[in-house]
Amino acid sequence: MVDCTRRTLLAGVGAAALLPRTAWAEPAIGPSLDVLAGLSGRRFGSAIGGGHGGPLTRSFDDPAYRAIMAAECGVMTPENELKWSVLRRGGAGSFDFAPADRLLAFAEANGMAFRGHTLLWHHPQYTPEWVAKHDYGSKPASEAARLIEEHVTTVCSHYGRRILSYDVVNEAIDPETGDYRTTPLTQHLSPQEAVDLAFRAARAAAPEAELVYNDFMSWEPGSPRHVPAVLELLEGFRKRGVPVDAMGIQGHIGDPGGAKSAPFAARDERAWRRFLDAVTAMGYKLHITELDVSDKKLPAPTAERDAQVADYARAYLDCMLSYPQLGDIVLWGITDQYNWLNGLTPRSDGLPKRPTPYDDQFRAKPLRAAIADALITAARRSNI
Repeated sequence: MVDCTRRTLLAGVGAAALLPRTAWAEPAIGPSLDVLAGLSGRRFGSAIGGGHGGPLTRSFDDPAYRAIMAAECGVMTPENELKWSVLRRGGAGSFDFAPADRLLAFAEANGMAFRGHTLLWHHPQYTPEWVAKHDYGSKPASEAARLIEEHVTTVCSHYGRRILSYDVVNEAIDPETGDYRTTPLTQHLSPQEAVDLAFRAARAAAPEAELVYNDFMSWEPGSPRHVPAVLELLEGFRKRGVPVDAMGIQGHIGDPGGAKSAPFAARDERAWRRFLDAVTAMGYKLHITELDVSDKKLPAPTAERDAQVADYARAYLDCMLSYPQLGDIVLWGITDQYNWLNGLTPRSDGLPKRPTPYDDQFRAKPLRAAIADALITAARRSNI
């Protein structure tokens, strides 16, 4: 049974779920997206950057961005401030918590939970230079293991119960080959040992925290080796007793990237559901951790692009929200003013992309209405 407040709210927003798609062109702002997510027991949020590299880097210093975060979100993810490249940029013996602490203080002041992203980004491109140059001594495997365990333990101990969900390992699998990526740390310690150790150390240091494996998963074709490899990884965790609670699905949809990638909105929902079914059958929870919608392959007119982005996001969210195991829904940036996709995969016509719910003037777009619509529908479906 839902309480009276939730019943009243659902009744008040119910008509929005019945609006035709064309009504999304001029979306009305109602309850926050986090409030709507909460109607089915979920949280809504976004990433934010505090000035330490990356497309979101200036977003925290923009009061308009902070205002939208405070108004819409119940959970917040730091773009780079908990990654080794920022936290450990001073070298092997250095931890600089000030940038992440600054963001966390804002989250706490505004009633937002804070996701720990990420304890180990298993990718050579994003590993600080000192890790490759470090003296691993006469027992390099032991020293590599010590570095991982020290990092995880220090971060988790610093934050205690202030962070209760960590992306412990990010992107361990190469989507093109299906193999573990090789990093400077795994030149000395096997990738499986490194990944397992990160989770075990996190459980020991943060026994109450949710531990997440996060990866660039897509319901679009283009990387046929990725899904089976990630399933094998998740199965291995269970067989080895590695403490992993949830699968974080980044949710960068619309354009998987690459010259040979599928057109916009091409997807294989049956195959995607088989993947989700397999993950949840192993007992894992689900999170969408980095949602955005690339419009690289859509026509130039803004209204047409926005409508197609909204429709596609709605279809994706309807699929994901049909799983009761789904918890957080987190955007990788909440406004077009700050997004990573323009630099990574720009449009051929040079127009800026529009991948988020708010435009570069911080006005709500059809995508915002589509997300709200999906959340309302999910709440009604859950009969709470």
